[in-house]
Parts: sequence; C-alpha cells; structure tokens
Amino acid sequence: METKILYNSNMHFEHKLWKGELDFWKDELKSFNNRLSELVTRWTNKDVLAQLEHFQNEFVLHGSVIEDLEETINEHEERIAGQSIEGEDAIDVPLAKQHVEFRNRIETQREIYSKLKKDFFSFLEKYM
Repeated sequence: METKILYNSNMHFEHKLWKGELDFWKDELKSFNNRLSELVTRWTNKDVLAQLEHFQNEFVLHGSVIEDLEETINEHEERIAGQSIEGEDAIDVPLAKQHVEFRNRIETQREIYSKLKKDFFSFLEKYM
C-alpha cells in the first residue's frame, strides 16, 4: 500500500478551491431564490406552490450546509496557520485524516447539489 503525504500547502490550496466553489453555490442560490419569487407571483395552483416551497426549503438547507462547510474549512485553515507560526514541519496526521474525510463530504455535497439544480431546472422548464 502506497502512503501519500498531504502537505499543508496542498490542503490550503484545496481549501481555496473549495471556498470559491462554495461562494459560487451561494450566488447561484440567490439567483434560484429570485426565480422562486417570480414564480410565486405567477402561480396560484396548490401543487405548484407546494413544489416552490419544497425548493425554497432545499435552498435553505443547502445554504446551511454551505455555512457548515465554510466553518470547517476556516477551522482547518486556523490549524494550518498555527503550525506555520510555530514552525512545525511535522505532518498533523489527524488534520490530514480530517481533510480527506472533508474532501469526501465536499464530493458528496457536489452530487447532492447537482441533483438539486437538475431538478430545479426541470421544474423551471415546466413552469417558467
């Protein structure tokens, strides 16, 4: 089994990429909520309004997940910065393990968010 080394600079770089992705998702959610506002004024059908409410709830949930992910990234960054200040060259094994687990969380969230967007776009095609 090959051992892979996860350097602080690589984790920091990946954190920056993830933060950019999360910022993009937040901007998209704002746009999606604007679309929901437009649709609420167009439709009175209870089924359509229920679907609108469903998407609104999903967007709120996803926004909370984004905040949680951002908080975790910031905590990791503080830990990396602390090591740099102290001049520690040793690999922080628990941090590296958490980073890999967090990478998996991000990948899972990408899949969830992608499906949500696909479903929302299908809904928009139908009712916009």
